[in-house]
Amino acid sequence: MGGERSMGDWLVRAWETGVFDARERAVITGRAKGQTLEKVGATLELSRERARQIQNQARKRLVEMADIVQDGWRDTVRATGASPATPREAFAAALGVVDHVALEELLAAAELEAPKTWAGPLRGWWSADPGALGGILHRLVDAAPFCGDDLGRVASEAGLPTGLPLAWLLSHSESRLALSFDGHWVRRKARGRDAAYLWLLNTGRPCRTDELLVPMAATTVAAVREALRRDDRFRQIRPEGTWALAEWTHLRASTYATAVEAMAAVVTELGPLSRARLFASVTELYPVTPWRLKQCLFSGQFGETPYGLVDLVSRGARPMKEEEPAQPDSMAIEGDVLGVRISVTRDILRGSGVNVHTWLAWRLGLRQSLSSRTFTAPGDHPPLVVRRRGTNSAQLSSLRRHALELEVVDGCVLAVFLRLDEDTARIGHGCAPDTCPARRTWAATPSAGSF
Repeated sequence: MGGERSMGDWLVRAWETGVFDARERAVITGRAKGQTLEKVGATLELSRERARQIQNQARKRLVEMADIVQDGWRDTVRATGASPATPREAFAAALGVVDHVALEELLAAAELEAPKTWAGPLRGWWSADPGALGGILHRLVDAAPFCGDDLGRVASEAGLPTGLPLAWLLSHSESRLALSFDGHWVRRKARGRDAAYLWLLNTGRPCRTDELLVPMAATTVAAVREALRRDDRFRQIRPEGTWALAEWTHLRASTYATAVEAMAAVVTELGPLSRARLFASVTELYPVTPWRLKQCLFSGQFGETPYGLVDLVSRGARPMKEEEPAQPDSMAIEGDVLGVRISVTRDILRGSGVNVHTWLAWRLGLRQSLSSRTFTAPGDHPPLVVRRRGTNSAQLSSLRRHALELEVVDGCVLAVFLRLDEDTARIGHGCAPDTCPARRTWAATPSAGSF
């Protein structure tokens, strides 16, 4: 065999004519299938180290044979593997050999590796730069969302090699993309908003909030509104209240981003106004509820003149202060610690937010509609969030895990302590021992120990 001769089918002949014994063939085959050395060794009743030694000795023999059959095979392999991912058959064609499982040992000897993906190493594919494919896959994610029929085009534009098992990669549990209900590709962590974007794009017209419930797989209209408000790809068309894409510049929309902006524009142009006239003028520009307009007055921009009219604080009006609601018996404050007693209900145990007295929102300074304040909880618990909801209540969320760990039941009391200077929270069992429903439940259980 001369140095310039094609390698031909020598791999197959070596494999079939006793150059490698049964254990070597079993180790090479198992490793090519992605099995660990531990699993390969266990199958052959060998240790991991012994399996590694067998693989290395077989690889060394293959390399020695390849060096005899064809000079420069390493350079050919590395040139072929310059792509982010190259299938094994492409290396076989470049080397002029029959595609065979033993070829993978030569590729590893040339310092090539399986490309790394979020689904793990891509078996059957090789690269001199195994990390490159992961970067291209992230470019594919950055291109999302896109229609299912556009996957091939988008993958090509991202630079993904043809022939990749994209269906397997994208359907993997660790994939950054996911299929929407109508078969389009969306980002897993933004699937609802991405699905809404594609729905609007394909529909070609603004949609009501309730029309987006199904595409977004949302349960409430409020959840849809909250999600779209946080994404600058969407805008709400006034006065209809429908949702459109920000890129649709041909649609008529209010020039004001918020009700506060509209109110400030009216007062700036018309001067001091009575509340009734101010609210009527603002509603013509930016239709919202009277309650929302009342909240705008406490934004810090507006005040009251000596004649009881609304004007800008920057023009000398006295800032408006929201009247403090009556403090309920279930809440108390001492220094920087605010305590809240909350009755445990089935909603809390299911994970729903719990409504509390609006004094809490007032005391936390949550004047704006849907304003919130977050308090870090100890350990790996999710943070507690207090939101203002309407004029008569606030909402406190993320109590379920605390309730389960404290083993409270329906009718118990949770004691929530909010440290205002640090924005931290601590939750405890707030029942009196002699009236605790959980204690009675435990006492009624034959196997229960002391509470």
